[in-house]
Amino acid sequence: MTDTPPHLDDRVEPITIRTGFFWIPGEQIPTPHGTVPRGPLYVEWLAPPEVTRPHPLVLVHGGGGQGTDWLGTPDGRQGWAYDFVRAGYAVYVVDRPGHGRSPHHPEALGPVAPPLPLEFASFLFAPPEAADAQTQWPWDRTFEGVEFQQLTSAMGFFLADFAEGQRLDGERLAALLDRIGPAVLITHSAGGPGGWLAANRRPDLVAAIVAIEPMGPPFADFPGLGEITYGLTYAPLTTEPAIDSPQQLKADPAGHRIPGLSGTPIAVVTGSASGSAAQSPPLVEFLCDVGADAEQLALEDAGIVGNGHGLILEANSSDTVKPVIGWLDGLEAAR
Repeated sequence: MTDTPPHLDDRVEPITIRTGFFWIPGEQIPTPHGTVPRGPLYVEWLAPPEVTRPHPLVLVHGGGGQGTDWLGTPDGRQGWAYDFVRAGYAVYVVDRPGHGRSPHHPEALGPVAPPLPLEFASFLFAPPEAADAQTQWPWDRTFEGVEFQQLTSAMGFFLADFAEGQRLDGERLAALLDRIGPAVLITHSAGGPGGWLAANRRPDLVAAIVAIEPMGPPFADFPGLGEITYGLTYAPLTTEPAIDSPQQLKADPAGHRIPGLSGTPIAVVTGSASGSAAQSPPLVEFLCDVGADAEQLALEDAGIVGNGHGLILEANSSDTVKPVIGWLDGLEAAR
């Protein structure tokens, strides 16, 4: 008998699943080299032998990451996608256009922003000054740390046109909903705007939204990007009544409704040790103002503490997912 290969972690629980993948094609565009698809969306699906939940889940990664953020953790355990499958859900894991297995070429998608530096990843996911509070990142916080390298090796880049990147996310996710039917969107960090935009485009196909540490607060001014133009997104959102300028929405959010968000159950999930958690209360307030049935789901209220911005990846990820499953259970019971 040979020794177990070192990359096969004994903590990975056996699970019986069905799995596969497909593409949401991008529109075909001419280039000097011929016709190419623009911004296709890679979709990997996982399901238990018997799906017992009424709606599938669409998992949308954040920032410069990719769908692998949901499939595994930096220390080799199974990620949230498998926890959802164990709970009876069919799960669709996407690579946003230009990320991961969704190809990018500047002649198709346009130029890219500079690569995300390790210093930014450290600031976002494992800031040294948060070590005492962020106890669920128990690993080395230096660039040489094995887990830090596993996390950051998956990171790519944004499109230079940030609004166009978000618009593409929303369009492709909406097309995915056209194919799979009503679903729950679960987004992380800078993947949040794509979720808001997909719901805005397909209000009848979004059963609920779970936004993990979403980008915000509303209308925040980010260096190099400017103000979040439509409060939640840089790409345009449609409102009722319609607006001539996003400043109308900023001045009177309660006077407008955002189709796809209005009336939709939304949970905004935060970690107790995350520097991003402070942006969630004003974001929940804005969502409620535009008609959403929104609430903050603070992990510490469930007795889960020590988590940072990457709470889906940290040492207790199998615990951080439980309040989300519980919240979804509550929606099913209420229907």
